[in-house]
Amino acid sequence: MGDSALLLRKQRTVFIQFTVMKKLLVIISLAIAAAVGLPAASWQPDILGSGYEMRYVDQGRDYSGDVRSTIIRKKSDCGGHKGVLYIHGYNDYFFQKDMADRFADSCINFYAVDLRKYGRSITEGQHLFQVRDLKEYFADIDSALAQMHADGIDTIALMGHSTGGLISAYYLSENPDSPVKALLLNSPFLDWNFNGFMRKVAIPAFGALGRLFPDLAISQGDGTGYQESLLKKHHGEWNYNQDWKLFHPQKVDASWTRAISSAQNKIKKGAGIRVPILLMHSDKSVDGDHWTPEFQHADAVLNVKDISRIGRKLGQDVTEDTIRGGLHDLVLSSPPVREQVYNYIFSWLRQKHIF
Repeated sequence: MGDSALLLRKQRTVFIQFTVMKKLLVIISLAIAAAVGLPAASWQPDILGSGYEMRYVDQGRDYSGDVRSTIIRKKSDCGGHKGVLYIHGYNDYFFQKDMADRFADSCINFYAVDLRKYGRSITEGQHLFQVRDLKEYFADIDSALAQMHADGIDTIALMGHSTGGLISAYYLSENPDSPVKALLLNSPFLDWNFNGFMRKVAIPAFGALGRLFPDLAISQGDGTGYQESLLKKHHGEWNYNQDWKLFHPQKVDASWTRAISSAQNKIKKGAGIRVPILLMHSDKSVDGDHWTPEFQHADAVLNVKDISRIGRKLGQDVTEDTIRGGLHDLVLSSPPVREQVYNYIFSWLRQKHIF
């Protein structure tokens, strides 16, 4: 009996030690995973000028070869532990300096990601904007969040524009335990801006082709009206790198169409996002390939009714703000409209006790 009791005691001791070691290994594994997400490259001055820094993040290899993302930051002079992480849209990159300055001047540290195969992250010979599953971008977001944590920022709002809005919502839907405390959506790409035939027949067909022929090229037309509404040399106020944000639409891969539709369909079935959401969009949309004066006061890319219809169901706490006269990228609208956008953002963040 004594020997049996001693043996039982030893077994229990071994079991406890094993359990402790197992938990310790989990903690170590999580720490290593977070560390792996941090960039190995050093910070460099960014193209946006004084106060802006950037660094590359090696994201390994995918079906096209080596890939990387880029983290850009502007720290607030106030210091502190508050920060926003911005995710750009399709045919886009982070260049909205005025937006970042607004956050930094409001004592909120600003971070942005140029996703793999976009903007600063493009490498020689790479196929721009290529993706087969929007979850590929989750590692880019994780790396930026890990960097923010390493910088002492523990109160984080995620902000996404257009396709970046879809990616951000999808990310939070799939990662409910993320450290993100709020979601800001600037004209998110929650549905295709097409007629019934295109939505019900053509897009699903392109998606099916994307499974079999991922590199099949699909035309987006030749409309330049939206780009003309932005660029200073046409009708807008802004200058940006047109090698990174193309003036003429390029063809997209069938796999890109499939990736977008897959994420949209999952969002529509129930995103269940737990954090407060600010949903912003213009008050109207405008159609057409060629610029007209109306392009300066409306969303020329998406149907704002779709944004409203789907966006209101993303979570239990959704605040919808309609921006009168807003462009597709609301922060690139005319000065009075931009002021309205920033007033909404900062008052909402205060109201929700995020910052």
